[in-house]
Amino acid sequence: MSTSEAGRHPRDWPFLPSRSLRIVDGDGAWLIADDGRRILDAAGGAIVANVGHGRAEVARAMAENAAGPSYVVPIWRTPQREALVERLRAHWLPGDLHHVHITSGGSEGVEAAVKIALLHFAGLGQVQRTKIVSRELSYHGTTIAMAGLSGHRARKRGLEGFLRAHPSAPTPHPLRSPLGRHHPDTGAYYLQGTRALIEAEGPDTIAAFVLEPIVGSSGGAIVPPDDYIAGVRSLCDEYGILLIVDEVMTGFGRTGEKFAVDHWNLRADILVGGKGLAGGYAAICGVFAAPHVAEPIQTGGLDVMFHTFGALPSACAAADVVLDILQRESLVERAKVLGARLSDALHAQLGDHPNVAEIRGRGLLQAIELVRDRETLIQFEPEERVTTRVVSQGLEHGVFFYPGGTGVARDIICLGPAFVAKEAEIDQMAEVLARSIKEVLC
Repeated sequence: MSTSEAGRHPRDWPFLPSRSLRIVDGDGAWLIADDGRRILDAAGGAIVANVGHGRAEVARAMAENAAGPSYVVPIWRTPQREALVERLRAHWLPGDLHHVHITSGGSEGVEAAVKIALLHFAGLGQVQRTKIVSRELSYHGTTIAMAGLSGHRARKRGLEGFLRAHPSAPTPHPLRSPLGRHHPDTGAYYLQGTRALIEAEGPDTIAAFVLEPIVGSSGGAIVPPDDYIAGVRSLCDEYGILLIVDEVMTGFGRTGEKFAVDHWNLRADILVGGKGLAGGYAAICGVFAAPHVAEPIQTGGLDVMFHTFGALPSACAAADVVLDILQRESLVERAKVLGARLSDALHAQLGDHPNVAEIRGRGLLQAIELVRDRETLIQFEPEERVTTRVVSQGLEHGVFFYPGGTGVARDIICLGPAFVAKEAEIDQMAEVLARSIKEVLC
C-alpha cells in the first residue's frame, strides 16, 4: 500500500476509526481537502487559528530555528526563548505576570499552574492548602488530573473510578440562572454559592480557584455578569486563595482584547494562555505568574519542573512571529470588529428561530445554544444528535463549525474563525449555519 493510499484508509487515523476529512493545505480562513474541496474554517480548527492558515513567514521561522540544535533543555536560555519572553513582557502580559513557564499545550499549562499554586503554599509552609476549586461547567484539559478538575461530564466517561473529585463552585449562566434569564442579581447569586462552597470546604485548605473568564466550548462562550468577575477576585483576596485564570482558548486576542481578563480589568495571580500563542503552528502554551506567587517557591528551595518538549526553540520562534503578526496587522482590534459583525449576522439570521435559545460571546468567540423550545429552554434528547447533525450539514455546505457542550450542557455550536477572515466570509458563516440549522430542525 502506498503512503497516499494509507493516508486515505479509514482505520489509520484517529485512534478509534471514524470518517474524517483529509486536509492537505490551508489558506487564510480556508482548509483544503485532498480532493481539492475548500472548507471555510469557521471554528479556527478547535478555536485555535488566529493569524490564518498558510502564513509563510511563520513556517520560515520554524524551519530556520529547527536547523540548529535538535533539543535544548527548557531551563537553558536560547535566542528564541529570550525573544518570545521579551515580546510577551513588553506587549502582551497584563499587570506584573512576568514569571513565564512554557509547556507543550493547554492541558499541561493549566496543570502546571495548579502545581505552581501548590508549590507557592508549600514554600510558605501552608501545606494544608491542597484543594483546588474549579466550577461545575468548565474544561481545563485532558490529562487525568485536569479531567478530574474539569466540570465536563462527557470527557470523564470511563475514567470516573480513577479521577479525583475536586470542590466545584457554580458556573454563572445568565441564560439559565435560577433567578430568571439575565436577572440583574445573577452575579450576586452565583457569588453567594461560591462563598458557601469555600466556607464549607474550609478556606485555609484551598490553594487556588480556577476559572475561565468566558466559558469556552464546554458551555459555548458564556459571558458572566460583570459583578461576578470582580466578586471572584474579592473572594480570593478575602480568603488568601490564588486565582488561576484559564485563557487557553480566550487568550491572545480571541475575544477582541489581548486577554479576556481585560474586559473586566481582572487581576489574575496566574494566567494560562495557549491556543492563540502560536495560532496552531506550534505546540506551545504559556503559564504566567506574578512575583508574589513565584517568590515563596524560590525562597522555599522548591522547583517548577519543566516538560520535556516545553519551550522548543522552533515553537518559541513560531509564537514570536505570530504575536508580531497580531501586533503589526492590528488583528486583536480586527477580532473585535469582526466579532461584532459575526454577532450581528447571527442575530439577523437566527435571532427569531424557535430553537435558538441564545446567541452569545465576545469578539471571535461566538456560540449559539439550540433547544427544543426557546421559551422553556427544554433541551433536545442526546439521542437526537442535534449538534452532530448541524455540524455535518455545515460541512455539506463547505463550512466547518465547532461542536460544543459537556453532555449536560449540549447542542452548542461554536464559531472561532481566524482574525484574518474577510467580511464576506464572516457573513457566509452565519448564512450557512442558519441554513444548516433549518435543514436539520425544520
